[in-house]
Amino acid sequence: MRILSATLSCMLSLNLSAQQAENGEVRQTNTKSFQVWSDNKSDWTDLDSFWRDYVKHNQGKYWGAMDTYPNYEQVNEFDTLLIEVKQGACLMQFFHSRWRRANDVQRWHEHFNQHAGCPYVFD
Repeated sequence: MRILSATLSCMLSLNLSAQQAENGEVRQTNTKSFQVWSDNKSDWTDLDSFWRDYVKHNQGKYWGAMDTYPNYEQVNEFDTLLIEVKQGACLMQFFHSRWRRANDVQRWHEHFNQHAGCPYVFD
């Protein structure tokens, strides 16, 4: 009976843990990689997949992956772009008249600003 009780308690705890995760919350896995909680998928996913899912549901235009920014006159509030720098890519979002890292607009987990090319996009 104690084993059953402990098992149910553990399962309930794991279930509550998943329900309490917030969209954009990051956790480190045993393999030292990172996963992010996606409300759209109701599951943990990798950071790049989270970005791809975000641009599909975002209200602005997605400009794709590029190593240069689109012409300023052509972009609108909330447009997104996967900017490519030599260290990797970073999801950018046009907000308040300039390109910003999407995490600086959406306020997901701080780890996004350290992911791939994000620390280097303003160099």
